[in-house]
Amino acid sequence: MATETICINGVEDGLRLESRILEELIQKSVREGARKLKIDALGQHGIGGRLWISKEEPIEIEVVGSPGQRLGSKGFPGTTITVHGSVSDDVGWLNAGAEIIVLGNGSNGACNAMAQGKVVINGSIGARGMTMTKANPRFDPPELWVLGSVGDYFAEFMAGGIAVVCGYEGQTQENVLGYRPCVGMVSGRIFVRGPHDGFSQSDAILEPISDADWAWLTENIKENLAKIGRSEAYEDLIIRSDWQLIRAKTPFEKTGKVRRSMTEFRAKVWDEELGRGGLIGDLTDIDRSPIGLVPTGNLRRYVPVWENAKYAAPCQNNCPTGMPVQERWQLVRDGLVDEAIDLALAYTPFPATVCGYLCPNLCMEGCTRGLKNMPAVDITKLGREGVNSKAPKLPPLSGKKVAVIGGGPAGISIAWQIRMKGHEAVVYDMAKTLGGKIASAIPSSRIPKEVLEAELKRAAEVIPHVHLHKKMDSDDFAELKQANDAVVLAIGAQKPRMIPIPGHEMITPALTFLQSAVKGDAKVGKKVVIIGAGNVGCDVATECGRLGAESITLIDIQEPASFGKERKEAEEAGAKFKWPCFTQEVTKEGVLLKSGELIEADTVILSIGDTPDVDFLPEGIAIDRGHVVVNDHYQTTDPKVYAIGDTVRPGLLTHAIGHGRKAAEAIDEIFTGKRPEAVPKQVIDYTRMTLEYFDPRLTEFSDLQQCASECSSCGSCRDCGLCETVCPQGAISRKALGGKKFEMVVNPDKCIGCGFCGNVCPCGIWNLLENTPLG
Repeated sequence: MATETICINGVEDGLRLESRILEELIQKSVREGARKLKIDALGQHGIGGRLWISKEEPIEIEVVGSPGQRLGSKGFPGTTITVHGSVSDDVGWLNAGAEIIVLGNGSNGACNAMAQGKVVINGSIGARGMTMTKANPRFDPPELWVLGSVGDYFAEFMAGGIAVVCGYEGQTQENVLGYRPCVGMVSGRIFVRGPHDGFSQSDAILEPISDADWAWLTENIKENLAKIGRSEAYEDLIIRSDWQLIRAKTPFEKTGKVRRSMTEFRAKVWDEELGRGGLIGDLTDIDRSPIGLVPTGNLRRYVPVWENAKYAAPCQNNCPTGMPVQERWQLVRDGLVDEAIDLALAYTPFPATVCGYLCPNLCMEGCTRGLKNMPAVDITKLGREGVNSKAPKLPPLSGKKVAVIGGGPAGISIAWQIRMKGHEAVVYDMAKTLGGKIASAIPSSRIPKEVLEAELKRAAEVIPHVHLHKKMDSDDFAELKQANDAVVLAIGAQKPRMIPIPGHEMITPALTFLQSAVKGDAKVGKKVVIIGAGNVGCDVATECGRLGAESITLIDIQEPASFGKERKEAEEAGAKFKWPCFTQEVTKEGVLLKSGELIEADTVILSIGDTPDVDFLPEGIAIDRGHVVVNDHYQTTDPKVYAIGDTVRPGLLTHAIGHGRKAAEAIDEIFTGKRPEAVPKQVIDYTRMTLEYFDPRLTEFSDLQQCASECSSCGSCRDCGLCETVCPQGAISRKALGGKKFEMVVNPDKCIGCGFCGNVCPCGIWNLLENTPLG
């Protein structure tokens, strides 16, 4: 890609180039990689428009000489056009995103029909500026900034966008808005400073400038003045009392009533005034009732099928615990907030700790709203409410017993699920209390202490816990296996991986450091180097920052795998990431890389993962690279022994909890003789959902109700009734099945297979299948 400025002259061999030829030269230069162009114009039209290159490759165009009409026409986001002088008519015509900076005046029709982008004028403009503009709520509105005044018929039929008329050294100081502004205006806003003769009172209205509007205005005034080299005017332009805000009236403000429907218009106006048949009603007696040209029943080409709950929602599919996220939001919409909160306990003993604070929220990563660049529905708001849930009612014991070795998230999860299924589960652990790493190694900055304590207390009410007071050996394991119907290995990964390099004895394992930090006795020097830049390394970095480290560097042999809240908090603590780095030696001065670079450090911490302590396991249980080998049901090579969580493979807390739930189901099937559960549901196709009902401007959620209302409920009917309402034949009806259950039924004698039901469904419930009446 060319980085130098490419100069294109509008005159060749003493003759003016046609506008078409000049545009071809510009387009050719851009295709060949030019991103900075200087155009010496001689009245050519459309300069700088239609450069539809990726927004990631911005294009800068400098125009000298005399540009013609429609400069920046159909401009694209990422294009910046600076004009050293004045411009002719229709600057920014149909602009679709370009920024146009004019260092002189503008003529008539500035920003005519503009939809996106910005035009900044250092001077005044002629008539009919900002006419017929429009705005798509998914994008920033188009903007016109005029330092001086505007001409007649300004904002005529304006249908969106923002205009700012500063009235500073304008051509018409006594009337900065010209004659008859805002006629036919239906949307948009105009900030104006200086005297004017009013505007169309039937189409627009004055409203007070809010603090938020004023903050936006003053910030952008400063920015745009700098672009046109007029920063000296800033102090004169930020006197709030000098400004007014004009906006378009709403349809209700114009008429005092809501616009009538077409059906009402035809019945109350058209037929009443012209008679049945309209303009030709007196010339024919043809029956005007609907003509049945579209077939129904078996002659339909397509048949709508209501596939409620047939497919899994993307959020549910992404969650390792399989939690039905969309079902919880449906309960919130139904006013059953407590039930929505408690539902989580069927899938995890840690709804607040994990879903609310520690999980990277994989369900939100899968949210359908992301296809439209809208924020995912915030599950953390619902998750955090789970801290108040009471322990569930427990079923009677079946007589089957399961020993769970390990009291961390995986062990608590499977013991919780086993007990919920009616079997006895006892957790064996060396620690005095349940919790594992979430109690001993997760920084307090990640989760409030009282939340974790409350959820561990609830888990203890359900799960008996035996404190071994010693490290488990092979005899202990054999005894547990003999005394129980099943044994589960949930021992996690507690043995730090070390790298065999000189000076490794000066390295502190990440787990050791984090455990010390939780206890309050960890210390670090001013300069810290962390070898391993994953999420655990980021937790270490955050704690080092809290403990007073002034320089924190995370190094890795590849691009760091860290992400989400852990990465963000580490960066906020001042951590710097460096890769690829291959450690050769650790010295008293710091970490020496194989490249010869020395990264100074008072403290070196290693965070390249941990492995399970499996020394007590018998030879009959297979181990692969330090982890226990299991089948699809988490069963080891000993059919009576199961393994889950980090014992099997490194993963997130949510993965460990999900392992526990799935392994508990497998154990329960063996204990009870049940057949395996049905094959998991296929995930619904993203394209089936309709997201046009949701506001793309929403960037954050205020409460649970707003979260619930913004959920598309992918694959599960919201009972919104849109399909029934939109059906042109009235072929769809709601059939109650008792209680809260229902189904939507299609009458084949009315249905024409148009597909309107599927097109309007926000949840993707309706599927239009090809009709095969003879098959």
